[in-house]
Amino acid sequence: MSKAHNLTVDLYQKLINQEDARACKAIDEAACREVPGNFLLTLLSQFLTQLGDALSNPKIILPWVLQSVAAPLYLFGLLVPIRESGSMIPQLVIASYVRRMPVRKGIWVLGSILQALSIFGIGLAAWLLEGAVAGWCIIALLTVFSLSRGLCSVASKDVIGKTIPKRQRGQLSGWSASAAGLITLGFGAALLLSDGSELQPVHYGILMAGAGCLWLIAALVYSRVKEYPGETSGGKNGFAEAMKRLDLLRSDKPFRRFVVTRALMLCSALTAPYYVVLAQQSLGSPAYLLGLFILASGAASLISGPFWGQFADVSSRRVLIVSALITSVLGIVIFAIATFQPGWLSLFWLMPLAYFLLTIAHQGVRIGRKTYVVDLAEGNKRTDYVSVSNTVIGVILLLMGLSGALSAVLDISGIILLLSCLCLGGAALAITLPEIDD
Repeated sequence: MSKAHNLTVDLYQKLINQEDARACKAIDEAACREVPGNFLLTLLSQFLTQLGDALSNPKIILPWVLQSVAAPLYLFGLLVPIRESGSMIPQLVIASYVRRMPVRKGIWVLGSILQALSIFGIGLAAWLLEGAVAGWCIIALLTVFSLSRGLCSVASKDVIGKTIPKRQRGQLSGWSASAAGLITLGFGAALLLSDGSELQPVHYGILMAGAGCLWLIAALVYSRVKEYPGETSGGKNGFAEAMKRLDLLRSDKPFRRFVVTRALMLCSALTAPYYVVLAQQSLGSPAYLLGLFILASGAASLISGPFWGQFADVSSRRVLIVSALITSVLGIVIFAIATFQPGWLSLFWLMPLAYFLLTIAHQGVRIGRKTYVVDLAEGNKRTDYVSVSNTVIGVILLLMGLSGALSAVLDISGIILLLSCLCLGGAALAITLPEIDD
């Protein structure tokens, strides 16, 4: 064996940190031999895309971008729903075409390149345009980005299912999130320690250009994953097959319960912008506040990623329960503070700290549900599960994204309370989900 191969195996075993790291569960023998290299390549590509996500965060960065170009306020409420749902809704049709391909990593590579081009476009719009024109261009490019993300989502879970053994998939997500969190932490610290002047549109353009380059590098890295051909059955007419697979929601009780649980837990993502808005209402929009929220987000990913990943490899169901409970309790506490002690919201550290805890909980929800759905099925059924659940969740997310309209009858803290109560229902339903056997 070459020195590089030995180094790869050694690093892989250190990251997995288990006695029988090479034991392959739910993948074939040929793929088993490639696990160390595939693990590190997938880890690096996930790290790069998650770092890109952090630098173009729709909950923190993109609202500041829209504000810097004087975009209309009504566009702010579209950021998170479009970013998330656009990647989910088309997956039911996309999956039918993906199923025809015995090797599917190329779909991920294409999606990553398209995401890079979209982010480059957002950077140009932030730099060169302003007002409603800039805002709508950013929203349109974000839609293209989100649709491209759907290609990666359908392909990645299937490739991981063929190349990474069970009991290691959660750690893969955990380590990549942690590494991205570390770099994000440094970016937030640099912003916090800057001279305090406001960022200009050109700075956002440079930031988006850097983020786009990360997706291009990730595509190059992922192209080197050694994926063996898999099942290709069921790759028929996309729309017709999509309608048939929706029947899974009726016939597959564990899967149906998982989808409902995941829908109720969407509040871990949807409440995040309201935490930022609540802070801005009390403190304004100084640069240091942006730095604090970025620091909170990066630190939460750094600390919680490996923990949730290893926890998910033991029981992804329990990860969902615990993380949903944290989200719910936190939202209720913030509502209580806003209602009974509103002066506390003027403390510069309070809402960034709350955002830190919320991000930890959201990482748990993400890693828990990703690991659960990958482990729940084998072969092409896994692709069906991912595409059906993501499409349904995408539609629900768009509808729940209209929660901003509730501001006509509820204040920000009231919206946070409502979403947190839904998440509490998700935690209760997660208790009834079946455990996934080895």
